[in-house]
Amino acid sequence: MTNITTEKLKTRFPDAVLGVESFKGETTVTLKADSLLETARFLRDDPDLQYNLLLDVYGMDRHRLGLSPRFAAQYELFSIPKNRRIRLNVPIAGPQAGNGALPKIDSVTGVWPTANWLERETYDLMGIEFAGHPWLHRIMMPRNWVGHPLRKDYPLGGEPVNFSFDKDNPRFAHLGKQIMAGPSFHSELAEEMDEEGHLIINMGPQHPATHGVLRLAVELDGERVVKIQPELGYLHSGFEKIGENRRYEQFIPYCDRLDYLAPMSNNLGYVMTVERLLDVDVPQQAQYARILLVELQRIASHLVWLGTHAMDVSGTIHALLMYAFNWREKILDIFEMVCGARMTTSYFCVGGLRWPLPGAFQDAVRHFLTGFYPDGINEFEGMITNNPIWKSRLQEVGYLSAEQAIALGVTGPMLRGSGLAFDLRKAQPYSGYDRFDFDVPTSDRGDSYGRYLVRMEEMRQSVRIVEQVLNKLKPGGPHKTSDRKVVLPPREEISTSMEALIHHFKLVTEGFKPPKGQVYGLIENPKGILGFGVVSDGSAVPHRLRMRWPSFVNLQATDTMARGGLLSDIVTIIGSIDIVLGEVDR
Repeated sequence: MTNITTEKLKTRFPDAVLGVESFKGETTVTLKADSLLETARFLRDDPDLQYNLLLDVYGMDRHRLGLSPRFAAQYELFSIPKNRRIRLNVPIAGPQAGNGALPKIDSVTGVWPTANWLERETYDLMGIEFAGHPWLHRIMMPRNWVGHPLRKDYPLGGEPVNFSFDKDNPRFAHLGKQIMAGPSFHSELAEEMDEEGHLIINMGPQHPATHGVLRLAVELDGERVVKIQPELGYLHSGFEKIGENRRYEQFIPYCDRLDYLAPMSNNLGYVMTVERLLDVDVPQQAQYARILLVELQRIASHLVWLGTHAMDVSGTIHALLMYAFNWREKILDIFEMVCGARMTTSYFCVGGLRWPLPGAFQDAVRHFLTGFYPDGINEFEGMITNNPIWKSRLQEVGYLSAEQAIALGVTGPMLRGSGLAFDLRKAQPYSGYDRFDFDVPTSDRGDSYGRYLVRMEEMRQSVRIVEQVLNKLKPGGPHKTSDRKVVLPPREEISTSMEALIHHFKLVTEGFKPPKGQVYGLIENPKGILGFGVVSDGSAVPHRLRMRWPSFVNLQATDTMARGGLLSDIVTIIGSIDIVLGEVDR
């Protein structure tokens, strides 16, 4: 089938397109760097293409792949009106290493504003400069950090930051060379912030009301917000760097610790991406079980949002937190029954489920649903939906139009709360979602109250999906693929088959080795679109592991939503975004 995007690009920019590659159903177009801006505008504005959503921007260090030039920038684009994806690969000529000079490429912030933070992250961690960026400063690492951690010649570990009183202690000599001075420093403010004419205050990085160690530099004219500059990185853990130094299967437990309120969803996004790379077929019953568990996870995540949001806003019914956590505990009881863990589940594996579902699983889920729906949800709404204080604190606060949301890359309940019914479970179904009937809740309000209504209805729709899955879920049957080059053989098979024993030995000692290629998997997690980009060099360890976490991208809309509002509205806005700093800072 002809790819309309690549054909139009070749026709419109014959000298700019250096190559087109298809792999596992994904298309990558390699472009000349000096044609990037013109091509980007064409992809966004052409009526037959309309790539209006920039999902991700990230850098590639191709040093060990033997490709020249060494660095490239990659852009994951999505056309919501046409429901199609494309990847742009842009090699960057120029300085490649040493002497402090950085490879440079044009910024696309003027085409897709969401590129602002994504380009800053690429500059910070990969060392690629974006010409024309409005404020190209480090975003994860301290401003005086030495080097760019995601480069392939940057060591994993061995760069401790010692306190001044013990930095010369010989007991710590084995840790490596100190590369960063210990003293703290004043954070920089964006140039457009008026330090003379307005008051600038800090919110955070204390935890309450900022939902993590997040600092907001807030410019105020009286009580009115002029601008907000979020400062990230207090929790940066280097998960991408770790993932590029672990075998594929070994990285699954790390996913639990990113959005730690949705570990099942994180696991699903990652293992599905690796499964696409491997061409692994997952048994249908395992697919159904995955859907059921991630929908329970969606409810559990929304319950934490609901309870904490009510506490943030204050003046409403504080007991709601206990009601919400009580029902969430019942979901975590089910997770514990399934895999022995409540939050760090690591239950999904490449190829299926780690263990079969326990015999009492379906009865436990039905017992939960009987109490939670409709009585539990109705009880929540009875407490606050028409509460005058709740409405006054949320209605017309944090307005975000659908056009603004798309331009900023906002997805999930925030985008649907601005009136756009875009949900990957419907647009590009995965894991068997197309076999189930459910609605995509929306609100045309665009404010914090609209986002509240959307999430409440999403819990009802998740219940609806779970009920349908229960009717299709049959006891017994395989819970993982039979491909012995991907999953460990069962114990009884090892006892009778030398071939199975060899497979077991090879998987444990070496891991599986996907073919060379690049994939980028997407799922709809409770906070928005979650993406995993994997580049395989044919070894058991990914050459590049990229993670697109919705909290990071959605948080960029804070400034847009808060401008012109009151200082007190910032707390409401942060709560309505529903962020987890574990996936913001990664």
